[in-house]
Amino acid sequence: MRTLLSLIVFISALPALHALDWPQFRGPNRDGVSPDQGLAAGWPEGGPELLWTAKGVGGGYSSVATADGVLYTLGDEQDACYLYALSAAGKHLWKGRIGTPGGHRKYPGPRSTPTVAGGRVYALGQQGDLVCFDIKTQKEVWRNHLGIDLKGAMMSGWRWSESPLVDGKQVVITPGGREGAMAALNTENGAIIWRCKPFTDRAGYSSVIIREIADRKQYIQLTGESVVGVEATTGTLLWQAKRKGRTAVVSTPVFHDGHLFVSSAYNVGCNGFQVNYDGNKFSVKQTYMHAGSAGMANHHGGVVRVGAHVYGSNGNRLSCIELATGKVLWNEPSAGKGAIVVVGDKIILRTERGPVSMVKATPKAYEELGRFEQPDRTRSRAWSHPVVSHGVLYLKDQDTLYAYNLKK
Repeated sequence: MRTLLSLIVFISALPALHALDWPQFRGPNRDGVSPDQGLAAGWPEGGPELLWTAKGVGGGYSSVATADGVLYTLGDEQDACYLYALSAAGKHLWKGRIGTPGGHRKYPGPRSTPTVAGGRVYALGQQGDLVCFDIKTQKEVWRNHLGIDLKGAMMSGWRWSESPLVDGKQVVITPGGREGAMAALNTENGAIIWRCKPFTDRAGYSSVIIREIADRKQYIQLTGESVVGVEATTGTLLWQAKRKGRTAVVSTPVFHDGHLFVSSAYNVGCNGFQVNYDGNKFSVKQTYMHAGSAGMANHHGGVVRVGAHVYGSNGNRLSCIELATGKVLWNEPSAGKGAIVVVGDKIILRTERGPVSMVKATPKAYEELGRFEQPDRTRSRAWSHPVVSHGVLYLKDQDTLYAYNLKK
């Protein structure tokens, strides 16, 4: 009887366990918000407990995806870029070849994060190889090349960095170029379902998000030329706002309650837009713009929304801006430039120079709650986004993955 009761309790807990997974870049909703709750309100001196480290996860700047007790990431070895699967204890389970390693001369390695859905893993290497693996068999199912097969084109030379979006039976990706900048592929075999033909921008480095506007599910994407909304089912271009970026446009758009926020570095800054629907067609208008670092010139650490405000790095500062109006509420230089994740009302900022800090997500003022140094830092910049899943903070630093206990 006791065994039966234990089994019932375990099965009933499965949905809750899955709800804490982080199956894709920036989490379940691609917004940098962790579903975890009830974690420690602060850190002791020296930081949270280091649970384990795992080496052999390859060079580069990929982040981590978690699903069903398995961790996934990408990394370069000398012969290839690989997908790695590890247990929740950091033990290597299996790996699969993605494509050629390397990439940018000064900053080689993959930048994309794998996506886990429907018993499969979808991964994009820096050279344009999009590969689907079956988790059970650990075998490759299909592959496409964004440059060769989809005739894609990039805005600059930092190589493909987008993390694939899986929506039902579609893998949504942004190869860029004249054939249609956004494409939906069949999850089963990689065949093209649709291309958004009127959308011909070169691909940037941002990843697509799903949002529903006026009861129409659409994919929102930012490039170096514009920000767009594409109908999920047909690939129809619903709206487009011109917005010029420079060199590299990386951060994922933020959308909430009709308000759209986008940001990029290289002295460009941030813009606010309002997306409307009049019952016949969509329209989009700019509501504010902050040039350069006057508001938020976010490089690649991402922007998060907590309530009515957005937070993100602005050069070497951490900034807070009111989403609807663009009002800058604070701009803190001591925080440092980095990538962020939100857990409850707290931001975890992983700076590119190494320190990791916890900051209260409040528009009132910058309030730091803790800070620690990751041990054995490499000389490379820490660009991999932090992940919080099942009470654990994951930090990838090139060939090493660190796991920290954030539970009370």
